[in-house]
Amino acid sequence: MNNQQQICDNYYQPGFTGWGSFAEYVRIPYAENNLVSLPEEIDYTTAAVLGCRFITAWRGIIKQGRLKADNWIAVHGCGGVGLSAIMIAAAFNAKPIAIDIDDEKLKFARSIGAVEAINAKNVPNVPYAVRELTNGGATISVDALGSRETCRNSILSLRKQGKHIQLGLLAGKEADPPLPMSAVIANELEVIGSHGMQAHEYPSMLEMIRSGKIQPQKLLGKTVSLQEGINELMALNSFPGTGVTVINF
Repeated sequence: MNNQQQICDNYYQPGFTGWGSFAEYVRIPYAENNLVSLPEEIDYTTAAVLGCRFITAWRGIIKQGRLKADNWIAVHGCGGVGLSAIMIAAAFNAKPIAIDIDDEKLKFARSIGAVEAINAKNVPNVPYAVRELTNGGATISVDALGSRETCRNSILSLRKQGKHIQLGLLAGKEADPPLPMSAVIANELEVIGSHGMQAHEYPSMLEMIRSGKIQPQKLLGKTVSLQEGINELMALNSFPGTGVTVINF
């Protein structure tokens, strides 16, 4: 498919389908199409914050969700992907709602652009709370975590003809969630997948970063060494800390 490399039949990603994760040198097939030049104004740590969470959120809500100014967008999960979606939505003058079970993450989400915050641990019905805040439901709702509960909540948070964007990966026991298809049919909802971003789509995003209109460096929680990164990776499922952790050689 022309210009749709993110869903290529011969999909290749270092660290996933090929060697290269955290390596000093990485072999990149078809580098002339798949490498992106980094503007001088963007340092390496900020660039590391972009992948894969920030670029995933960018394509998901801008390209797949077709976000517009003043849209209500509910973001379920305030990890790296969710916080990225909130920051990007705010930069486009949309109205992000942050949803998580951690008050510190919700506080941070507000600091980067969330106009409302919902602690799902304290709210018996998250979709109802979103619909009340937005007077009918969000135009776009994002499952940025990847669980059966957040996927369902995201779909049920939508207004009529709204768009659910699945950004969080649904793996293991969370895979293949039962979807509320009756609501999808009755309200003419769209359920949309989003997978990474093509290299040729980077320039417009990088220009906004270079000009300071969006500041992904604010998402940086901490940097760790390669050795420390082992423990960070093993603890990912417990969602420690706020913001993005970058392994800095």
